[in-house]
Amino acid sequence: MQHKENILIIDFGSQYTQLITRRVREANVYSEIHSHKISFQEVKNINPTGIILSGGPMSVYDPSAPDINLDILKINVPILGICYGLQLLCKKFGGKVEPAEDREYGKAVLNLVDESKLFKSVTNNSKVWMSHGDYLTELPEGFKIIGKSDHSPICAIENTEKNIYGVQFHPEVAHTEEGKKIIDNFLFNICNCKGDWTSENFVENSINEIKNRVGTAKVICALSGGVDSTVAAVLVKKAIGKNLTCIHIDTGLMRKNESAEIKKVFDEKLNLNHIHIDASEIFLSRLKNVSDPEKKRKIIGNTFIEIFEEEAKKIKGVEYLVQGTLYPDVIESVSVKGASVTIKTHHNVGGLPEKMNLKLIEPFRELFKDEVRNVGRQLNIPEEFIQRHPFPGPGLAVRILGSVDKEKLEILRDADDIFITSIKEAGIYDKIWQAFAVLLPVQSVGVMGDARTYEFVLALRAVTSVDGMTANWYSFEPDFLSDVSNKIINKVRGINRVVYDISSKPPATIEWE
Repeated sequence: MQHKENILIIDFGSQYTQLITRRVREANVYSEIHSHKISFQEVKNINPTGIILSGGPMSVYDPSAPDINLDILKINVPILGICYGLQLLCKKFGGKVEPAEDREYGKAVLNLVDESKLFKSVTNNSKVWMSHGDYLTELPEGFKIIGKSDHSPICAIENTEKNIYGVQFHPEVAHTEEGKKIIDNFLFNICNCKGDWTSENFVENSINEIKNRVGTAKVICALSGGVDSTVAAVLVKKAIGKNLTCIHIDTGLMRKNESAEIKKVFDEKLNLNHIHIDASEIFLSRLKNVSDPEKKRKIIGNTFIEIFEEEAKKIKGVEYLVQGTLYPDVIESVSVKGASVTIKTHHNVGGLPEKMNLKLIEPFRELFKDEVRNVGRQLNIPEEFIQRHPFPGPGLAVRILGSVDKEKLEILRDADDIFITSIKEAGIYDKIWQAFAVLLPVQSVGVMGDARTYEFVLALRAVTSVDGMTANWYSFEPDFLSDVSNKIINKVRGINRVVYDISSKPPATIEWE
């Protein structure tokens, strides 16, 4: 989709790059991330309203330090360099960067030394977040200092003629007190953005775009029952009506009673034209004795494609496939840092479009999860559905570590149901991004009554997050965990020990597999 306003974020490997994009979008301005390897021509094609250069872990003088085409920096749009981005600007325009005697990490005080559009209404001596080992010692020609800190005599710079600004700290992180104001100043006072990228406008533009693209062709959608595919289906239905057919495949790897509940919502509340297929036996037979997580994902993905394809072929005139791909999937699957590392394969209907000669409709390819939820609200999808926690494509197969069978699935379903029901009853479901139980391939000794037991260990996981890119474990009241543990051990045969996972992402992932 072409955007009237687009802030291009060029990534140099910072752990905070996604945060920059979030902050810009929170101001209702569209932004997207690209690798520092982006070409000058690609930048011209994007036609950005402004450019932000991210931070990065390296020194600009490292032989393998990420670089950028100088022509991009001479393009006639406002530029803001953050940390490494500032140092790179300085180096490119003839200034001097040197290793700092004291590496500055953590909170510092920003002393404003000159008026600047970037710092309009920003309080002097506010706290900012530093994270750098190098610092500027000599300004490039045409630049002036607009801020300093104790350890960085050149902490913020500007060149109003070139419309280039740079800060040594990270305005995108919550620890920088006036960070939102600084980013907003760049967007609205320097780039002159209007901030009209809203879920309302997104829905309107998407419907028109899908209508024009699809015409009278038939479209199919794989409905998992999750938020992304459901909101995508409702959006596409608004555009093309009865020409959309949804297919829901019950893999047998869903949560307790989930397939039946989903069917009810699709039929009664969303009025989606859908086909419901129970394929649980096929999936379970193919997963028998398979323990490797990537193998499990591949078997599930391939089986899903096979069954989906079989059903789709029965519908005449299908030209398009709808997928609920999100922006984090795009970022994680094709690393913006250049060297791509697959953490785990994403469970979209991979391979199917080419195989069936279908064209893809991915309305949320540019959105984060919470933005999709806002679109869902705009489309009047019931709130209890919008607020559902994310659920992995391969389902409970990746929450049973090791091989999957019917017995383990029943144990996990019952335990997970107790956990989620307790969270809802405690009124904290909406405070948690994702909560679930994981059945471990570990058995431990226990005592029940006078008998010795040797049964499974269950791990509980609950995290808070904005978009799933980073996450912190949720701090339950000890009494809550104690009650849940008792209920699970007393009611679910096969579990005699419950543990709670207190790892954040990074370094851990949210799911265990």
